[in-house]
Amino acid sequence: MVKLNKIYTRKGDKGSTSLGDGKKVLKHSIRVEAYGTVDEANAFIGLVILKSSKQIKKILLKIQNDLFDLGADLCTPEKKNIKKLKITLNHIHFIETKIDFYNKSLSPLRSFVLPGGSESSIFFHLARTVVRRAERKVSDLLKKEKINPHIISYLNRLSDLLFVLARYTNNKGKKDILWIPGKNTGKS
Repeated sequence: MVKLNKIYTRKGDKGSTSLGDGKKVLKHSIRVEAYGTVDEANAFIGLVILKSSKQIKKILLKIQNDLFDLGADLCTPEKKNIKKLKITLNHIHFIETKIDFYNKSLSPLRSFVLPGGSESSIFFHLARTVVRRAERKVSDLLKKEKINPHIISYLNRLSDLLFVLARYTNNKGKKDILWIPGKNTGKS
């Protein structure tokens, strides 16, 4: 169990931090960037929760906890004989079942969706774009270091879920604002 008695330690005052295995790295290392962006995405999901129904709030609270596990997974480099929190196929399956459940009530898309329509939908889109950024950071890390491959799948599905929930909270897609290619060039 985590116990935080003192919030500041002064250990990071020179631009470095410790990973889950104790190794010191610079705070701008790609691994720290990756789990830091996951943390940012989690904060945006917290914002979305403020505008969510009880049913969706319950899902998002579970996801917030899973994102902390994912951050811990990223924070600790892959090494033999190190027991650590890991994102698993079960985490991904949970998100996929929620995507399928909410998506079945939406009409098929005929264009890309612009962020908007309702305040709640915009918050979902903001969270989605930060999750996509985290996915890009993790993808970059994956090219350089060994990480749990389920992490990138989880983030990919999470951004899909946030997109579906953005549409769902837009009166099940009826308030979606669709992209009209070339609308402002006189070619629409």
